[in-house]
Amino acid sequence: MRILLIGSEGRMGRAVSAACTDGQTIAARVDSVPADGVYGDVSLVTEKCDVIIDFSSHGYTSKVLDYAVKNGVPAVIATTGHSAEELEMIKEASSKVAVFKSGNMSVAVNVLCRLAAEAASMLGDFDIEIIESHHRNKLDAPSGTALMIASEIQSVREGAEPVYDRTGRSCRRPDNEIGIHSVRGGTDVGEHEVIFFGQGERLSIKHVAEGREIFAKGALCAASYMIGKPAGFYDMKSLLSDGVTKGAAK
Repeated sequence: MRILLIGSEGRMGRAVSAACTDGQTIAARVDSVPADGVYGDVSLVTEKCDVIIDFSSHGYTSKVLDYAVKNGVPAVIATTGHSAEELEMIKEASSKVAVFKSGNMSVAVNVLCRLAAEAASMLGDFDIEIIESHHRNKLDAPSGTALMIASEIQSVREGAEPVYDRTGRSCRRPDNEIGIHSVRGGTDVGEHEVIFFGQGERLSIKHVAEGREIFAKGALCAASYMIGKPAGFYDMKSLLSDGVTKGAAK
């Protein structure tokens, strides 16, 4: 598997390079700061690649998709913080080439999303709060993962709406809220907890990322999954449904 790695010199790009195993090679590297062996723009890439892994920034997604469509190369979009317009652009590109998008590349986090939705459907009268924490340099808040969890819960809780800040509010908590809270500091790789508050009891589902390699392995698993896929939109639900998680948790 020959990989075109976008954002190759960032923390996640380096983690992907380090996580490659036999049969997985970085055929070309692209980063905002070009260097020896690193292109400054994806349009300059000449090497033949089987799949793209993009860990750059949401603002660069349009160029990644243009390259993917023009060259017929499937793309794994691992960046977060996309605007509604950018998400629509991803969906549009997926009609022409295979595109994989997930708010979190950890397989276990996506299992958490499933568990949270299942719990929400069974605990219909429980209040739900999501707490996420990340390192002080993370640019987007709330995290893409927190929004992904909330979206899964909304799929089974009709009328449920995310609430990001209760400052200045003087009313009781409405039944249909999904509280989302962001914490930033230090070097925290990432932690997400979904808490279900009932009358006299509480259920918590939590995921803690202990290193960036879990996201790198998840991205490589997704990249392998995308080889040979026809045009369309794919995500972790697709991957989990097909049972293709080998190597992502090891």
